[in-house]
Amino acid sequence: MIKSHKVGRDDSWEGVVIDKSRGMLDGSNMYHFVEVRLADSEPVKVRIGRQLWKSIAVGDRIVKRPGADPAKG
Repeated sequence: MIKSHKVGRDDSWEGVVIDKSRGMLDGSNMYHFVEVRLADSEPVKVRIGRQLWKSIAVGDRIVKRPGADPAKG
């Protein structure tokens, strides 16, 4: 069985950024990602907005509340 690690809009989590990356997955749009180590599980790769990506660094805490976008915490 394959378990999806896709983060949903109604999910809630918080963790520490362990890596930042970006890439042009479709060849024309830039996507920004962070790898977050959650308190109770393995690292999860999450797509975030450009402004948040530029404002965080490795070691910063990110919080995701239900119905909201991830934010620096």
